Amino acid sequence: RCGVCAHRCLVRPGRRGICGVRENVDGVLLCRAYGAVAALGLDPIEKKPLFHVDPGSLSYSIATLGCPFHCVFCPNWAIAQGPRLGLDIPTRRMPPAAVVNAAVRSGARSVAYTYVEPTVFLEYALDTARLARAAGLRNLFITDGYATPEAIELLGAVLDAANVDLKAFDDAFYRPLCGARLRPVLAAI
Repeated sequence: RCGVCAHRCLVRPGRRGICGVRENVDGVLLCRAYGAVAALGLDPIEKKPLFHVDPGSLSYSIATLGCPFHCVFCPNWAIAQGPRLGLDIPTRRMPPAAVVNAAVRSGARSVAYTYVEPTVFLEYALDTARLARAAGLRNLFITDGYATPEAIELLGAVLDAANVDLKAFDDAFYRPLCGARLRPVLAAI
């Protein structure tokens, strides 16, 4: 059983959870998205939108494939739903050190884990965030807020800021339009 997001998927051998990236291989859940960057960008921090964290600075933004939500209105649906839909989305191999080096070279003052729900690549985000912090960079999560308390506990040591995208204040919205529930998001917030 996966403990990263509030779906807490029971992942059968050889299968993946709802996010499409955690696979049960011989009884061990492996993050197939580790180091496989599907999107990257150098964004103004205000685009995250974080207006009170290093205003006017740039954030090196990364995402892998996958998401625990299935929002019908997702602007990044191809990378978010690609694994679940069987789409062949190209990725770029970027170990954590490569992300941090690229962020430093770009002049960014932070690394943002964004574009899809970053808890799907939790292990990769944690390893990258530790190196980013050592390099003097801030770490930012742009999240749907579906992380479990256990995942939030792990992230607490390395995150400097998070923006939780509360989609609506109604479970009747979350269930059919996002494939999720409101209560875990409120608990995470």
